[in-house]
Amino acid sequence: MNQILSFLIRSLVAVPVTVLTWLISYFPFDQTFWPSTGIAITTGILTHFILAIVMNTRFLKKHQISRKEYRYIRKNLMEAKQKINRLNKNLFTIRDISSVKQRIDLLRITKKIHKMTTKEPKRFYQAEQFYFSHLDSIVELTEKYSFLSSQPKRNMEMGQSLIETRHTLDELTKVVEEDLYKVISDDIDHLNFEIDVAKHTLNKQKDAKFPEENRWLK
Repeated sequence: MNQILSFLIRSLVAVPVTVLTWLISYFPFDQTFWPSTGIAITTGILTHFILAIVMNTRFLKKHQISRKEYRYIRKNLMEAKQKINRLNKNLFTIRDISSVKQRIDLLRITKKIHKMTTKEPKRFYQAEQFYFSHLDSIVELTEKYSFLSSQPKRNMEMGQSLIETRHTLDELTKVVEEDLYKVISDDIDHLNFEIDVAKHTLNKQKDAKFPEENRWLK
């Protein structure tokens, strides 16, 4: 759930309710300024709170997860966000021009997985290996790579370590591509099913329209 958007929607409802409550309290009910203000603020806070509960409940129902599951997933997504920020910082402090495309692809895929699982939390279970293993490995390797590549002088051992790290990051890029595929695998299966249904429908319509022609073709 987009927390900023959710807060803005609740505020857009709560603020007018607060103002309207103050006007009703002050004029029709002849309340003085401060009691009217207190009633209005309390009503606005309650409206904001109730809307938060309703929106959160609808979100959980839509994605078929429990409140406890969502807390668990959200906690891990927040931790992953911090790791991705570190990854972003590491990747763009590396001076190696030859690995620019690799770094951009790696960052793009990790952000895509995180964005999809944030938008649809149930997908988190399809990306557990990414969140609990692969992302940590990528962050640690890029930090090592960034540190070594920033050294003004390198010996043969450092050069070899850089080459091995770059090759390992190549492999990890392929691994997170597989992680992304797992996250969208249900969508691919659903699309293939829809394609099969559409083809079957088209073939039935064709058979109904040209029965004689299709009989001779068979």
